[in-house]
Amino acid sequence: MEFNRELRLAPRRAVTLVLAGGRGSRLKQLTDSRAKPAVHFGGKFRIIDFALSNCINSGFRRISVLTQYKSHSLLVHLQHGWNWLRAEMNEYVDFLPAQQRIDDTTWYQGTADAVYQNLDILKTRNPEYVQILAGDHIYKMDYATMLQSHIASGADVTVGCVEVPRMDATGFGVMHVDETGRVISFLEKPADPPAMPGHPDLALASMGIYIFNAKFLFDALERDAGDTNSSRDFGKDLIPHMVKTAKVVAHPFRESCVYSDGGVEPYWRDVGTIDAYWEANLDLIEVTPALNLYDNSWPIFTYQEQLPPAKFVFDDAERRGMAVDSMVSGGCVISGATVRRSLLFSQVRVNSYVNLREAVVLPNVDIGRHARLSRVVIDRGCHIPDGLVVGEDPVEDARRFYRTEKGVTLITRGMLAALK
Repeated sequence: MEFNRELRLAPRRAVTLVLAGGRGSRLKQLTDSRAKPAVHFGGKFRIIDFALSNCINSGFRRISVLTQYKSHSLLVHLQHGWNWLRAEMNEYVDFLPAQQRIDDTTWYQGTADAVYQNLDILKTRNPEYVQILAGDHIYKMDYATMLQSHIASGADVTVGCVEVPRMDATGFGVMHVDETGRVISFLEKPADPPAMPGHPDLALASMGIYIFNAKFLFDALERDAGDTNSSRDFGKDLIPHMVKTAKVVAHPFRESCVYSDGGVEPYWRDVGTIDAYWEANLDLIEVTPALNLYDNSWPIFTYQEQLPPAKFVFDDAERRGMAVDSMVSGGCVISGATVRRSLLFSQVRVNSYVNLREAVVLPNVDIGRHARLSRVVIDRGCHIPDGLVVGEDPVEDARRFYRTEKGVTLITRGMLAALK
């Protein structure tokens, strides 16, 4: 009984580092002015809110966010939405921006270097465990379950892994494990990924989630800092070295995933491309979405502006304000327009005679009359001119905007300005 209590309270003896310094260049112009973790998602959230909410719901309340690339909007969001933890109870979400702490010329050189440059701060917090998360994925996970598994296994490091079809794993870091779950080799984007024991069609791909024994991690970072051949990256350098010299265990995501009602498949998405971002947002409008935002037992926290409810006006035959199979956020006005299978963020105005279909529309967008838009992502603050048609002529869409191979069109303010 005492042992179980120790496991339950283990998150209090851990610190969490959320790596949020990356640009996410595959999101194209969507990250021209913001880091990938700060990109809007799901109608009212930012991508980073999912990792942070998982921490809070799992009992991890000592959290530092490491930032670097164009971090202003991310920092403002965190200051507004994540300043409610109680410092007197040793709870916090604080920031560790790149500060040239090692010398006056070196920014964060990689994921491991970002942690190494803050080693003195981490040591003052005297953790027993260090949890490291990527801040740019969409999922619900009980990290406490993973930590309990880490402790019970006697591992030096536990790596969170998602099961994927074996040949789809060629774009990931892949864990080759034995029957006990111990990692026997780590392969970065292998052409022929190793299968899971007993599951020849599946492979274990790294989620960028690690739990370390703190002293073990600190020693490993200092060793890596002295290796002139290292690229200072967890996936490329530290984890492969640890596999050879320490006990590294894989933790399957299915064991700690927080499932939606009736869900049987773990939901985890790397929204690293425009297609993946569009698809993951539109996943939410399904009748029974695989990621349930309405689950009060595992809420996703964020900063939310005080806005009026969404409004739908006009009920004429050809000018009816309506949204079907869609999610519409606060402050939106659907004025005599038709919205189908779309997700609208806050303060979007859709004017008369507009036809909007399979659209992801970020905040503060105004869509002019008679526009017809389908399979689009519209960036924040855009003013769509009257009569604009997107989604019907692939050649014309690609000439004016960014169009993906799957036929999703990204529209930004800069692209619209170039039309004039």
